[in-house]
Amino acid sequence: MLQTQTRPSLLRATRSSRAITDGTGSGASERALLRGARVVLGVTGGIAAYKAVEVLRQLVDAGAHVVPVLTEAATHFVGVATFSALASEPCETELFAGASPIPHTRLGQSADVVVVAPATARVIGEYAAGISADLLGATLLATRAPVVICPAMHTEMWEHPAVQANVSTLRARGVHIVEPELGRLAGGDNGAGRLAAPDRIVAAVNAVLVGLAHGPAATRATTASRDMTGLSVVVTAGGTREPIDPVRFLGNRSSGRQGHALAEVAAERGAEVVLVTASELPPPAGVETVAVETAADLADAVLRRSESADIVVMAAAVADFRPVTTSPTKIRKSDGVPEIRLAPTLDVLAELGRRHRPGQVIVGFAAETDEALERGRAKLTAKGADLVVVNDVTAPGAGFAHETNAVTLLFASGASIAVPLSPKRTIAVAVLDAAMALWRESSSGPPSSTSPASTSPTPSSRLPSMSLSHTSPHAGDRDAGDDQGAPR
Repeated sequence: MLQTQTRPSLLRATRSSRAITDGTGSGASERALLRGARVVLGVTGGIAAYKAVEVLRQLVDAGAHVVPVLTEAATHFVGVATFSALASEPCETELFAGASPIPHTRLGQSADVVVVAPATARVIGEYAAGISADLLGATLLATRAPVVICPAMHTEMWEHPAVQANVSTLRARGVHIVEPELGRLAGGDNGAGRLAAPDRIVAAVNAVLVGLAHGPAATRATTASRDMTGLSVVVTAGGTREPIDPVRFLGNRSSGRQGHALAEVAAERGAEVVLVTASELPPPAGVETVAVETAADLADAVLRRSESADIVVMAAAVADFRPVTTSPTKIRKSDGVPEIRLAPTLDVLAELGRRHRPGQVIVGFAAETDEALERGRAKLTAKGADLVVVNDVTAPGAGFAHETNAVTLLFASGASIAVPLSPKRTIAVAVLDAAMALWRESSSGPPSSTSPASTSPTPSSRLPSMSLSHTSPHAGDRDAGDDQGAPR
């Protein structure tokens, strides 16, 4: 199990962490915990190595103390002099060079976080196997700080079962993975495997430090327990698109990251997971993925699969309205302003509530901009869900496209659990902990005789800094709002 240590630099940064939740949402306030943090930036030998220069620059600009560590292969793509000139300390490349006889232990022990961007298939495999073939590999094994791995490789390599198995191994140990993106690759190819954008990588590093400030459990978000073995789980993710014409659509800003994190964590905990997704993110390993585009597509996929599901998590942002008609050809500006008539889509969460069977747990999401808790309670009552996860998408660091989120879990009993700003994987752990607690209450026993479900911790005990309170469920006379899901 990954261990973490709170270092003096992080303690200094924590004093300014109020900016994360009370600020204006600017990039500077969202990266407050990077100020003073010691970051080891590993760079490996891939064509995306040049992007690590921008990652380095953003980390330094945010106030981090950055030490670059380049593999021998990385030096074939980028220059040591460039990194040394921009970093806080000269670039390190070798185990047996310089005054320090054991540079890997010095780097590993002094780091608040270790980042590898880009991370090649070879480095990922060696790290998963515990092989220290060079300075970077030795540093990864010598540190107890959180580790952030940013894979980058061709699609065929990224999707290879061996690579996915290695990534899953690292995730199970608490290593943070910043998923590669879809896009142009070396040689003109297009597909999954493109290194995540530098600002997304830096945001992920800050998110890890946010979790560390709230305690080691929040940083690790480890899910080694197989308490969901034998359970069938359906998760939705992303934002649906309702076509206006062949090139335009009604949509929303959901990235699908929260839904994908939920599916990934549920699979790691042993569940048989179906991910119904409108997102273009690469699917998590070990998950059956159903790609959808419209609200009707999603409704059909979810309602058919939910009949036998033990837990259904509606994290997708489902369109509430669709155009009555779709133009078969592009609508031309020269034709004047079009009149687009809208019709309501099926309320999938409400339909799941109507079909709710004993022993099944239905989880909804509510993305709000005002009166979030009141609207969330109203939605909980109106939709017939067991649990609603509420977040204010206007809060700094939460909601659309962020690597972090801050939510409140609202239960039908009137109880609530507040989860502070944390990586979305940590949020996924909290949501699934709550869903499992509800499932155990409503079922006759654990999913299998070997499952440790009966001894698993309750939702409030798995995460620090969570407040459990009971409130009066008085929101039944309020409008539930139109949103069917929470954009992520």
